[in-house]
Amino acid sequence: MTEPILVTGAAGFIGAYVCRELRGRGAHVVGLDNYNDYYDPQLKRDRVAALCPDVDIRALDLGDRAGLAALFDEVAPTRVIHLAAQAGVRYSLTNPHAYVDSNLVGFVNLLELCRHRGIAHLVYASSSSVYGDSAVPPFSEDQRVDRPRSLYAATKAANELMAYTYAQLYGLRATGLRFFTVYGPWGRPDMAPLLFSRAVLAGRPIEVFNHGKMRRDFTFIDDIVAGVLGALGHPPADAPPHRVFNLGNHTPVELERFIAVIEAAAGRPAQKVYKPMQPGDMIETMADTSRAHAAFGFDPATSIDAGLPQVVAWCRDYFGARA
Repeated sequence: MTEPILVTGAAGFIGAYVCRELRGRGAHVVGLDNYNDYYDPQLKRDRVAALCPDVDIRALDLGDRAGLAALFDEVAPTRVIHLAAQAGVRYSLTNPHAYVDSNLVGFVNLLELCRHRGIAHLVYASSSSVYGDSAVPPFSEDQRVDRPRSLYAATKAANELMAYTYAQLYGLRATGLRFFTVYGPWGRPDMAPLLFSRAVLAGRPIEVFNHGKMRRDFTFIDDIVAGVLGALGHPPADAPPHRVFNLGNHTPVELERFIAVIEAAAGRPAQKVYKPMQPGDMIETMADTSRAHAAFGFDPATSIDAGLPQVVAWCRDYFGARA
């Protein structure tokens, strides 16, 4: 039996795929997820059933300090992949306390257990949102991240500072991963790839913000999983032992072209309703992934022309008439 790996947010989009890949490599995986209702919990259960049905996933919230400690004591993980978080930029404008509870309080709870239980390596999710108003494409890990455009982004930047502090004070080896617009089958229904795919399939209008003048670094789930596990296998050795990497496709796509690929895959035109810029959003994201490539060979290879049709096909199959 291999040493246990704990994956938080295991029923989430990235988490379930990470669990599947770890199990495929013969790893001993235990997951946790609170199955909250930010989006339909049934999608999370169906995702687990489809992708990682043989993984032991406990229903547990990061705010439950006693429950979390008991799980660490029972499982005795040696490495942790922390993907649980309250996600979403726009939702942070209306429900800020959910972000404080999960992304700040929950992260401290996890850091404390990693410190006291001697975790060999913590890999945790950050976000491209941390670049905020300081962003200059391509976004490099050396750029400032102290001018966030949303509370969500602020909590993710705070996570990086918190992990750095634990690395400096206690020698906790930690790696932060700044994800750039991850998409794929079984993805999050609040994000544009699924929102637009479902709407186009059903003949519903889509809202196109900033009048379509936006560019996003869309990154397919398979490439992200390769990056997560690449980082896991290469813990930092410097002092303090903390590193941050961009995980993106390093090829930003115009929003109108993104929609055109969905239209082609769906076989019907989109009904576009143009809107002004949304508060908290960024006009362009673009990852400089040279640091991740040098450290563990990160080399994303999936274009939207290959990835988006898979999303459309999955939406057609999973949602059917409910699309």
